[in-house]
Amino acid sequence: MQDFFRRQFENKFLWLPFFMAAGATAYFMISTEPNALACYTGLIICIISIFIHKHVWLQAIFTMIFGFCYAATFTNLINTPKLSRDIRDINITGIITDIDYTNTTPKLYLTIPTNDIFTNDKTASVRLSISNDQTIPNIGDIINTNVALFRPDIPDVPNGFDFARWAYFNNLTATGYIKSYETIKKSNTHNIKILRAYIHNRANSFLTDGLILGYKNAINKNDKSIWTTAGIGHVWSISGFHITLISGWLYVIFYTIFRIFPQITRRIPAKIPATLCTGIGLIFYLILSGSAVATIRAFLMTILIFSAVIFGRHAISIRNICIAFCILFLINPYNVMQVGFQLSFSAIFGLTWLWTDVNPKMPENKILKIIYAALLTATVATIFTAPFVISHFHTFPIYGILGNLILLPIFSVAIMPLVTLGTIAAIYGWMAPLNIAHNIYQHTLLLAQHIGNFPASNLIVPDIPNIAMFFIITGFICIMLLQTKRQINRYMIAAISIIIGIIITITSPRPVFFITTDHELVGFVENGKISFNHARNSHHKSAFDTWRQISGEINDGKNKRHTAQNGIHTYSNDNFKLVYIQKFVPLLKNIESLCNDKTLQYIVSYFDIYAPQCHAKILYDGFTIAPNGTIKYIISHRRWHNQPK
Repeated sequence: MQDFFRRQFENKFLWLPFFMAAGATAYFMISTEPNALACYTGLIICIISIFIHKHVWLQAIFTMIFGFCYAATFTNLINTPKLSRDIRDINITGIITDIDYTNTTPKLYLTIPTNDIFTNDKTASVRLSISNDQTIPNIGDIINTNVALFRPDIPDVPNGFDFARWAYFNNLTATGYIKSYETIKKSNTHNIKILRAYIHNRANSFLTDGLILGYKNAINKNDKSIWTTAGIGHVWSISGFHITLISGWLYVIFYTIFRIFPQITRRIPAKIPATLCTGIGLIFYLILSGSAVATIRAFLMTILIFSAVIFGRHAISIRNICIAFCILFLINPYNVMQVGFQLSFSAIFGLTWLWTDVNPKMPENKILKIIYAALLTATVATIFTAPFVISHFHTFPIYGILGNLILLPIFSVAIMPLVTLGTIAAIYGWMAPLNIAHNIYQHTLLLAQHIGNFPASNLIVPDIPNIAMFFIITGFICIMLLQTKRQINRYMIAAISIIIGIIITITSPRPVFFITTDHELVGFVENGKISFNHARNSHHKSAFDTWRQISGEINDGKNKRHTAQNGIHTYSNDNFKLVYIQKFVPLLKNIESLCNDKTLQYIVSYFDIYAPQCHAKILYDGFTIAPNGTIKYIISHRRWHNQPK
């Protein structure tokens, strides 16, 4: 065992980001907030202990605790103002700091005084939708507007996407929509956000918005669903694909320029100034594209590669990826919970392992070599990102490898170059390149649609439990980093870990009862279909869709409404029986008789009732129940939540 730890010690820096991420993930997943003072103290102790202790296993433990305490400390320091309640009609005055152009309605980001919305800080940021028939104000304008404001939503299911947490770490207090507004003061400022808006207006193209400016919802949902099913939905999130193309083009341009003027490069190779200029160009593109997490990761990796080229070091290595990982973690530990971060790093870790560790033997024929390299790249990237795709979206594109092999080259050699050129040309009024790009896009979309129409193109996959995700991720880490006497032992350990995670996922029962934390939507699985307690409104559309995915329901008909008798919904299976009391039905009318019913295991109530003599267990808050009666609660009482009872 000592020999085993000694081997890992030689590689300990590469393990560092994973232990930090594990600690931070544990913080974000727990149900209660830890003591702040204990976290501050723990952070200091861990920093000291990591450098003092020589035992690698102690350093690993302290690194995990450091990740936990750093995430907790960072969370406390942010202290984003929270909205105490939804507000349907209020006048606020603020400055427009940004505009998110979507396929439906633009969204304005306003910075406002918090005394306008009853919070306890100096300023707050809110995101407001504005209808297309209203004139869109400019970034920097000060407006007075009548709005409706809503608290960011908490998850629909246990371990689901927590929009309230995302909003907290992105300094967003509330969302809502504008009813009417008047401009108090016009903007006279100039910054990169105004430049983005100017380019958007000049190009008037969703391709420019999505592929150059980084607006994530620039294309409509139907098109995005087609691209996702075909396995290349990642092209609409600016990351390594885009950075690689842009940096390649910039490098060729600058390298050619410096080669034309040899007096500039008489003392140094042309590649050095060309690389430096390319880096400056990438900084501009990073800011112009909105600086998303995946974009920053790709930018950092590219800069590290450029540095290696300049100083004559090995350009591509897992060590460089770990450096980028640690930088992004320290900037914001919540990054480890974001899907863009997870997909981006899992793909680049896998590809770096493939081309540096495995280093597969390539065919001698150049055409076969290109095809073989593309096939290996698509396969490894798909495998390494699969756990995160399934965990976040509960689906998996079966033909994703085929989609990447066929469709990605079209984006690389045709659509992206034309859109890049067309965006620049559109500023001067020449729209031909963008028009050609749109025509190619439509034909490529039809091709993607054919791939998506193949049998079983989108596999619905059950939810991956946290413990299963731990084993699966550990298996992939072992594939890359574990040091053993024999290489086969590394892969056997990794395979066992991944198989354990898959078995846990397959054997974990799917929920048969769902309820949102506000108790306005309740779902019962009956005969493979979810019936619900009332007509669904837009507020719960995403919740119901998520429930259907988790339960594995096939969209082949309408879901019926569950009827109630005297305000009580009843559900039962072979293992338990429960009743759900409607939110506004007086409990006193029914609670005594229900508590005396010995056939009843659960009473679901919006209110937290103290009834120690009740035969049934009284449940409140949001949760799911599995067929065997196992209850999983939705985490809704953390620092980033504000859900008063």
